[in-house]
Amino acid sequence: MSLARTLGFSLMAGAAALAPAAGHAQGGASAASSAYVNAPVVAPGLTPPPAHGHCGVFETCADTKIGLGKGDFLIRLSAIGVMPEDRDSKLWINGAAVAGRISTTRQATPELTFEYFFTDNLSVDLIAASSRHEVAADGVLGVAHVDVGSAWVLPPTLTLAWHFRPHKRFNPYLGVGGTLAWFHNVSPAGGLVQKLNVGVTGGPSINAGFDYQLVGNWFFNFDVKQIFMNMHAWANDRGGANGPFIKAHDSLDPTVVGAGIEYRF
Repeated sequence: MSLARTLGFSLMAGAAALAPAAGHAQGGASAASSAYVNAPVVAPGLTPPPAHGHCGVFETCADTKIGLGKGDFLIRLSAIGVMPEDRDSKLWINGAAVAGRISTTRQATPELTFEYFFTDNLSVDLIAASSRHEVAADGVLGVAHVDVGSAWVLPPTLTLAWHFRPHKRFNPYLGVGGTLAWFHNVSPAGGLVQKLNVGVTGGPSINAGFDYQLVGNWFFNFDVKQIFMNMHAWANDRGGANGPFIKAHDSLDPTVVGAGIEYRF
């Protein structure tokens, strides 16, 4: 009996000693399992995209802005046609008014334009171009056609334009502005015209056109501009040995049509 009691007490003491160790082992396994389950897992499809590589000048990239808007600056190179209208002419020879009219030839030339957008809708542009024109007098003193000479004209034009569809690929506009024209490299034709002078002139202008985004920051532009200005010319330095003094007034009013490619910086 005493032996059985001693054996029972020994078994109970051993169980008590093993209980904390078992509990500690179970708690450790549970913690490890919990730590594994709660570890951050990257979900399929959410892996961040790789860094964007180099984007070429002739490519549309992820960060390329669509259309034009505030803060954009463009440089445009166009081919233009300059078409003087010669709406009204007046001629004087030695101070006496005579019948006849002035005619000016049409010309094609390149044009450079700088444009900046103050707002999404409002821009200002300045054009630089120079074209050479032949000038003639028709129907003067019964002569059908008399060559007067030729001249180059430099007519910088400043225009404010309102753009109707900012941040769209197709963006039409209307504009108003002013032109100041200088005539240079003036050459008399000879014969009745030994010397030729043409005065500085200018006037208001209106225009209409559109920009269309081709790719990346490249745009196509089409523009029609109507300039209202007169030309004043004098031949033969008040007369004398050079020939009769000829004075002419002509409403040039050129229409300028252009198409070109522009780049946004």
